[in-house]
Amino acid sequence: MIESPPFWMYLVGFLLLLGPLVTVHELGHYLVGRWFGVKADAFSVGFGKEIAGFTDKHGTRWKLSLLPLGGYVQFRGDMNPASVPDPKAIAAADAVDREGSFHHAALWKRALIVAAGPVTNIVVALAIFAAFFAINGRPNIEFPENSTVVAKFAPDSVAEKAGVEVGDRIVAINDEPVADFSELIDKVALYPNKSIELTVERAGSRLEFPIVIGSSVETDAFGNKATVGRLGVFRPELGEPKITYETVGILGSVPAAVDQSGKIFDMMLTGIGQVLRGDRALDELGGPIKIAKYSGEQLSLGWITFINFVALISLNLAFINLLPIPALDGGHLAFYAAEAIRRKPVGPQATEWAYRTGIAVVLLLMVVVTVNDLISLPIFGS
Repeated sequence: MIESPPFWMYLVGFLLLLGPLVTVHELGHYLVGRWFGVKADAFSVGFGKEIAGFTDKHGTRWKLSLLPLGGYVQFRGDMNPASVPDPKAIAAADAVDREGSFHHAALWKRALIVAAGPVTNIVVALAIFAAFFAINGRPNIEFPENSTVVAKFAPDSVAEKAGVEVGDRIVAINDEPVADFSELIDKVALYPNKSIELTVERAGSRLEFPIVIGSSVETDAFGNKATVGRLGVFRPELGEPKITYETVGILGSVPAAVDQSGKIFDMMLTGIGQVLRGDRALDELGGPIKIAKYSGEQLSLGWITFINFVALISLNLAFINLLPIPALDGGHLAFYAAEAIRRKPVGPQATEWAYRTGIAVVLLLMVVVTVNDLISLPIFGS
């Protein structure tokens, strides 16, 4: 097990991670808003009491706030940092009062302004991945031939209990071919407790076994625990996998980065779905304390590892903000979609209740993940 980094590294890692990512997210909103002539009353990195700030010539108050857990742009016409519309601003009939108001901009402009934040986070992640691939090449893991042949079983192996035998070669899961042990891990590790159809080759014949993927709690080098899926099979001792780097060049690095980001988004959707279905425990969700812990650990492994982690969290921020929850960017976009279909805005009372509910859900989620973080600390014996 790797020794834990010093406490200051957690703080530095957290600030170097969230500070820039929150700033570029909000800058995405701000810059597209300015492009469309929408004025911003405030741009804040962090929430709560202002620590330092200044007002620019356009009347925007730029400030650093006490709680570094996010940030916001408050456009003209917003009632609060959550961008809840101010009824008085919406009802304004005077052209001067309506000028520069976010809520009087065309629907497509408002949608693009809101989408700009998460899109900026996606662009940041794509740029990081593309830079890595252009410089180092795209990594590929190559296992020795016949790596999917079952050499032996782990204790309580779900594959063995289902009827798989030593010497069987795993060829497919749910009719999707499995080329090597790396693909087998990819198709199993993220899906504990999922029912699958495992196809093996035995003595020239193909056999199918219905299996529920096993669940195993495993610990990384820093002591962090995670639930992963396992069949309980070992591959033959044919040597360690070989890591090669495919040269993709600058042009090829962008599609490679898009593919990598797509896989990560798919993992996020899978994880959220498993939590909602109860396949994964709610305590696997983490909040700011856990992010700070991981940030410090990744930073202790070097800048390359840390920057790769930044890309991962940037995609997480985009994913979370695109969820259709009022008060998040995805919630605003859902309202605009409804407005486009109805050809008129959602009523003020419905909007107010939706935003109240959305804020309550976000606050409840923050409480849950913070409690999870605290319980996971060593002082609670976890």
